[in-house]
Amino acid sequence: MSSLHSPQIQTVLDHLHTSAKGDADRWQARTGTEASGSNAAGGGDLIRLGEFYLAVSPEEGRYLYMLARLSKARRIVEFGASFGISSVYLGAAARDNGGTLTTTEVHPDKCASLRETFKEAGLTDTIELLEGDAFETLADVAGPVDMLFLDGWKSAYLPIFNLLRPKFAEGALVLADNCFHEGAKDYLETVQAPQSRYLTDIKDDLAVTYVLP
Repeated sequence: MSSLHSPQIQTVLDHLHTSAKGDADRWQARTGTEASGSNAAGGGDLIRLGEFYLAVSPEEGRYLYMLARLSKARRIVEFGASFGISSVYLGAAARDNGGTLTTTEVHPDKCASLRETFKEAGLTDTIELLEGDAFETLADVAGPVDMLFLDGWKSAYLPIFNLLRPKFAEGALVLADNCFHEGAKDYLETVQAPQSRYLTDIKDDLAVTYVLP
């Protein structure tokens, strides 16, 4: 049975997805302009306020869950939890695989909310939240890492990828959301480079990279 069918987890996800729909209104209230893929997902100064969900959709969340289950990922790492929608999907997959999720978030208010969310979802034993600068908090993460989900600052994708690359398991998966953002250009060039150790496919704006043995 999938943990996604758990009423406890479904209730939490339904609430989070409903709250995330307010991002467009929050953005317009702050800027006076409508949110677009380039500004709402980009990591501008307003995002530093920590009030935006910047969340995956239910379809994207289920896709993340499915990839984690298919790859039998037991050690999952997430860069950028925000309010925890993707974290709940990945945490559910980690639990069903008999593993763990380590996720990161820099905003203190979001971290406080995340702890409540994981508790309400019944995932506190599965998800480890690292609060603070991901370059520091992820430096000591133990390997092997079976799956990495990049969904924080786009310009940090490649540095975080390089930080964790020595800890990747053979055949690890690396997922990068909003991969066409300008800040992620160097990351995408790296994982799409000819004759590299990576095989990358893109679904919408999610880059799925298989680390070749």
